[in-house]
Amino acid sequence: MKPEVTAFFDDATNTISYVVRDPAGSSCAIIDSVLDFDYSSGRTDTKSADAVIKFVLDNDLKVEWLLESHVHADHLSAAPYIQERVGGKIGIGDRIKIVQDTFGKVFNEGTEFQRDGSQFDKLFQEGDSFHIGQLRGDVLHTPGHTPACLTYVIGDAAFVGDTLFMPDFGTARCDFPGGSAETLYASIQKILSLPDETRIFVGHDYKAPGRDEYAWETTVAEQKAANIHVASDKDRDDFVRMRTERDASLDMPKLIIPSLQVNMRAGQMPEPDEKGDVFLKVPVNKL
Repeated sequence: MKPEVTAFFDDATNTISYVVRDPAGSSCAIIDSVLDFDYSSGRTDTKSADAVIKFVLDNDLKVEWLLESHVHADHLSAAPYIQERVGGKIGIGDRIKIVQDTFGKVFNEGTEFQRDGSQFDKLFQEGDSFHIGQLRGDVLHTPGHTPACLTYVIGDAAFVGDTLFMPDFGTARCDFPGGSAETLYASIQKILSLPDETRIFVGHDYKAPGRDEYAWETTVAEQKAANIHVASDKDRDDFVRMRTERDASLDMPKLIIPSLQVNMRAGQMPEPDEKGDVFLKVPVNKL
């Protein structure tokens, strides 16, 4: 079955969120939503999420799932905000527990921060399936960028998060805690073993040199033929060498500090203090 896919591009973070609809009904899922955040002022905004909500309401859709491909380091999730307004269960990979343990220590969260994934409604494992109306979704565990990365294969469409980008831009970085270029290469081969006609929807786009328009949809066949990092003529050792050297030159994402603290809590802010004020921590020399 071929789902109807509507994309929402966030200019501030180059993130693409998706509404995935059962063509035979009104059920849908929302993948990788965005809560706007201005780091310099510490203020949040819901403009991006409200655009998704408006689309859902205007089309009389029923939200079954709010899916996260991983704990994002470059934007905050709007899943709880959207859930309050239009429903849906928040799902992520069960290896979120590894991410929570790692960054619970980085941010000195203490024992009150639960590291069991209980902040989410559903923890998916490799081979799990779910439904969006009559649409079946299948879960692939595709770590490497982070330990908890998932690819959601829904009908003829695969939502790969940050694992793969458009063919002219390549692949995700692997230098975050728990990341691995070797593991990422194996995960990408798993994705590229899907049928050639499978549509691939990426989590970000940055307009590769020479391309004037943002893009987010490609296919398995196009990735195998033309991905600058993992096309069929690229071998594992070359990929690992390239990825390791490239990652060593990259800066940390601008929103990594707020994003990790919020997203490992399923998009919720840390608990407020006795006055109702919310604070985020800035670890020094830890990332």
